[in-house]
Amino acid sequence: MKIQITLLLIGCAASAVFAAPQAQGEAGASIVSQESNIEPDGSYNYNYETSNGIKGEETGTLKKATSPDTSDVIIARGSVSYTSPEGNLITLNYAADDENGFQPQGDHLPTPPPIPPAIQKALDYLLSLPPAKRR
Repeated sequence: MKIQITLLLIGCAASAVFAAPQAQGEAGASIVSQESNIEPDGSYNYNYETSNGIKGEETGTLKKATSPDTSDVIIARGSVSYTSPEGNLITLNYAADDENGFQPQGDHLPTPPPIPPAIQKALDYLLSLPPAKRR
């Protein structure tokens, strides 16, 4: 009796696994292409694409740090793209370095509202003053 129950449970578990439909999207995605290259000087590049349309690429170069307290740094540039659940192509381009940090760019990123003209005029006036009078 115990063997029959055990076999029944194994059969149910196996049927649930094998009968489950393949998930669309991230869970069922596979890698379509992938390349990477690392050079002896520390520079690199890679790119990939998945079956659900996600693509990415990055190039990095090693740079001597400007500060003596910091070791060498990597300057990276790349992009990632995917299709949103609403069907829109989302592309994020970016650059990253030790001087400016991470700098993302993309049409989907929020932007600040425009500065009202009166405020901009006041800011321009303050910038026109000598540094000692700005305080």
